Amino acid sequence: MADIYDVVIIGGGPGGYNCAIRAGQLGLKVVCIESRGKLGGTCLNVGCIPSKALLHASHLFDAAQNEFASLGIKTGKVELDLTQMMAQKADAVEGLTKGIEFLFKKNKVDYLKGRGKILGKGKVEVELTEGGKQVLETKNIVIATGSEPTTLPGIEIDEERIVSNTGALSLKAVPKKLVLIGAGVIGLEMGSVWARLGSEVTVVEYLDRILPPADAEVAKDAERIFKKQGLTFKLGTKVTGVEKTKSKLKVNIEPAKGGDTETLDADVVIVAIGRKPYTDGLGLENVGGKTDKRGVIEVTDHFKVTDGVWAVGDCIPGPMLAHKAEDDGTAVAELIAGKAGHVDYNLVPSVVYTNPEMAWVGKNEEELKAAGVDYAKGKFPFMANSRARTNHQTLGFVKILTEKGTDKILGAHMIGTGVGEMIAEICVAMEFGAASEDIARTSHAHPTLSEAVRQAAMAVEGWAMQM
Repeated sequence: MADIYDVVIIGGGPGGYNCAIRAGQLGLKVVCIESRGKLGGTCLNVGCIPSKALLHASHLFDAAQNEFASLGIKTGKVELDLTQMMAQKADAVEGLTKGIEFLFKKNKVDYLKGRGKILGKGKVEVELTEGGKQVLETKNIVIATGSEPTTLPGIEIDEERIVSNTGALSLKAVPKKLVLIGAGVIGLEMGSVWARLGSEVTVVEYLDRILPPADAEVAKDAERIFKKQGLTFKLGTKVTGVEKTKSKLKVNIEPAKGGDTETLDADVVIVAIGRKPYTDGLGLENVGGKTDKRGVIEVTDHFKVTDGVWAVGDCIPGPMLAHKAEDDGTAVAELIAGKAGHVDYNLVPSVVYTNPEMAWVGKNEEELKAAGVDYAKGKFPFMANSRARTNHQTLGFVKILTEKGTDKILGAHMIGTGVGEMIAEICVAMEFGAASEDIARTSHAHPTLSEAVRQAAMAVEGWAMQM
C-alpha cells in the first residue's frame, strides 16, 4: 500500500461502498476504510436491512394470527420464537456484508478495518482495528461517515431498557409496555414491529402530527390506521425525563406548550428522534473543511469540501436516506474520473415500511401551497382497486400532484400495500419530465395494485374510470 491512491474513502456504508465500487469499475485505485469491522454502515448492520427483516417476520406473525383464518387457512396455535426471529435477521445481515466484501474484491477495491482521520491534503491516517497506524497518500479523499442517533439531554441510552434504533432491533424479550419517543419513520417502523409481537405501544411526539416530512393527508390517514392497529399517540407532547426503577421505567411527559405533567409506565423506551451527522474527529480542520452547528459538512453543489476532498451521504445536506447516499457516492466517483455526476434530491423517494407502507417523492401539497404554485391533484383509493379488494388490502390511496397548464408531475404521495415499489414508476416519470397524462395513457397490467397509480394519473384531469 505504498503507492498513491486515486481515492481514499472514509466510511463503508451505502455512500462509501458504492463510491468505492464505482471508482473501481472506472479503473481508479481505491481503498475504503471502515471502523465498524463490517461493511454496510448503519443501513445494513443496524438500520434498513435488519429492521425490514423484523418488519417482514412480524407482519407474517400478525397475519397468521389475525388474517389467515378469514382466507380459509387453519394454522392451529401460532407461537412467537423471538430467538429464531432475531437469528434470521442476523443471517440476512451477515450474508449481505460478505456480499459487499466480494464486490470489493471483484472490482479491485482495497479494504482497511480501522478509523480514518485526515492529516492534510492527500494524507489520511488509519488507526487500524488490529493495532497500529498507517498513513495513506491519495489524490482524492471522500468522507462517507454517515450518521448516528440523536439523543435527548438527560436521558441516558443503555441499549437494554432505554434504547436507540440499534437496541430496538435486538431486544431479548417482547416488552409488555413500550414507550416510543418520536413519531418519525424509524420510530413508527420499530413501534409497528413490537406492537405486532404483543407490546402495548405509546408514541410520544413533540409536534402535533406524525411523520413531519410526509404529505399531511398521508400522515393523517396513517395515524388513523395505526390507532386501529393498537398504537396510542401523545402528540404535541414532550418527554421531560425517564426514571429507572428496579423493574420499570417512569416516563415523565407534559404538553409541548406547557401544562400538567403525566407519567407513563414502560418496560422499554425507544428514543427515535432522528439522526445527526457523524463528523467529529475527522480532521476536517486540517484541509479547511467546515461544518454547521449540527455537524453537517458544507459542500458545493458537486460534493466538494475543498480541493481534493469530497463528502457524501448523511454527513452532508439532503435527506438522510441510504439510496440518496448511494447516488451521492456514485456521482462523486464519476466526477473524480472526469465524468458527469449529479443527484437531484427532489427525485429521491422516501418509504416508510409499516403496514400499510407509505411512499412519496417530489413536492407535497403544503410545499406547493407555500410556494404559491398553481397545481392540480388526482387521487385514487385502493378500495376501488380490484387486486387490492381481492387481497383484502384496501387501506390507503395514491395521490399525484401536477403543475396546472403543463401537467408536469410535481410529486406523488401514497399509502397502501406495496407502494414502496410503486413509487419508482413516479420517480422515472419525473426524471424524464413526464406529464400525468403520460402515465394515464401507459398500459398497466390488470389486475395489479399499480393500476391505482394509473387511475390517480387519470384523476388529475377527471377521467379516472374505476371509481
